[in-house]
Amino acid sequence: MNCSLAVDIGASSGRLMSGFILDNKLELVEVHRFTNDVMKKNGHFCWDIDRLFAEIKQGIHLSKKKGFNPTSIGIDTWAVDFVLLDENDQLLTDAVSYRDSRTDGMMEEVFNIISKERLYLETGIQFQKFNTIYQLYSLKKNHPELLEKAKSFLMIPDYLNFLLTGRKVNEYTNATSTQLVHAFSKKWDDQLLEQLGINQNIFHEMKMPTSEVGHLRKELVEEFGFDMKVLLPATHDTGAAVVAVPEINDTIYLSSGTWSLIGVENKFPICVTKAFDYNFTNEGGLDYRYRFLKNIMGLWMIQEVKRNYDDQYHFHDLVNLAKQVKDFHSKVNVDDDRFLKPENMILEIQRYCHETNQCVPTTPGEIAKCVFDSLADSYKRAIAEIEEIYEKQFPTINVIGGGCQNEMLNQLIADVTKKEVLAGPVEATAIGNILCQLISLGQLTGIEQARTLVKQSFEIKTYQAVTAP
Repeated sequence: MNCSLAVDIGASSGRLMSGFILDNKLELVEVHRFTNDVMKKNGHFCWDIDRLFAEIKQGIHLSKKKGFNPTSIGIDTWAVDFVLLDENDQLLTDAVSYRDSRTDGMMEEVFNIISKERLYLETGIQFQKFNTIYQLYSLKKNHPELLEKAKSFLMIPDYLNFLLTGRKVNEYTNATSTQLVHAFSKKWDDQLLEQLGINQNIFHEMKMPTSEVGHLRKELVEEFGFDMKVLLPATHDTGAAVVAVPEINDTIYLSSGTWSLIGVENKFPICVTKAFDYNFTNEGGLDYRYRFLKNIMGLWMIQEVKRNYDDQYHFHDLVNLAKQVKDFHSKVNVDDDRFLKPENMILEIQRYCHETNQCVPTTPGEIAKCVFDSLADSYKRAIAEIEEIYEKQFPTINVIGGGCQNEMLNQLIADVTKKEVLAGPVEATAIGNILCQLISLGQLTGIEQARTLVKQSFEIKTYQAVTAP
């Protein structure tokens, strides 16, 4: 079976999915799944980039064993993180995670060089302390010798593509997350880089989703026993996921995974004062569309809660326990930096509730209900802000990604927003990745046909607000 392979790596796990069109439907088959965790290395929290590449290679081998004939492959990952290469294309830096503390205080220092307002008006990107711009400034301040030696800046999927092909490109949708791309020219903002003292020459030409990077390195062709095209999906996983939103008109999408990304698709950036005040972002998408959205702490909190309970509960256990708690209503501000990488998520939630004079959750069910209620509350606020900026009501919310399987959270969202909630598709990121490849290969004409294919291929569940008796 000829297919395209989607490599979709998130902040907690990765997978290789085989995708192909059969009987006018898009079919997906999971080929390989693996974990992805940060590790402590050289004093920083880092991603194990070598292991991730080894897992990709293992998935390619398994695809052949499972009877597939991959003709193309595309990689998407989380945003903002990167590596630097030297003149011999060797790693100068580890793949440091955005959850690392090296960016503490860096955002404020950058504002002393470039005003916050100007940075937003030029890039249109949400202020988050872990954005690439602040990671690079941290290097500039603490390890300037690394930036001086650097010859290449590659984001995580860019580097994995380089390992596959030997070619270095920066993909557009992920590049926009750096807060170093001009929102209107859609190019690296040389003026910002110059003011920060960062060499503009380390950045490569930006390529759009559906572009071809190249073919596999010769040694990989020999290892796998076949060649294939390496294509660019939207390499930012949210950019890929939004391609798979079945109906985008009058719909707010919520990409629900480790992070929650909530917004609308637009054909131009919105860098107005209100968007700045509410800290919305304008990230790049397929066909130079913009993802006007807010990045909210997502299911990371419940993932950490599960880990803190020594994984004795599955996610569905925590949902069921939360459902049984009827009279517990404490909430936390999920976007407080204290929840980004706490020593213990459960204790941090309990401390927050104690400090804000709320009932302190003690049981697993109370902890889980507090997380889900708090997430739904944050979505409600973000939706109200979107509607204020757009000066219109959006009747529908489409939850996509793994989080759309949480029926309790879907119903909570419907109840607090009084809107219709559509849930699905689950594997939105992998689907969007495959769709970009199929467009590149000429099997689909563009994003409109791609979304029509999603509608006819995947089940979408509907939730309506429950009116209290």
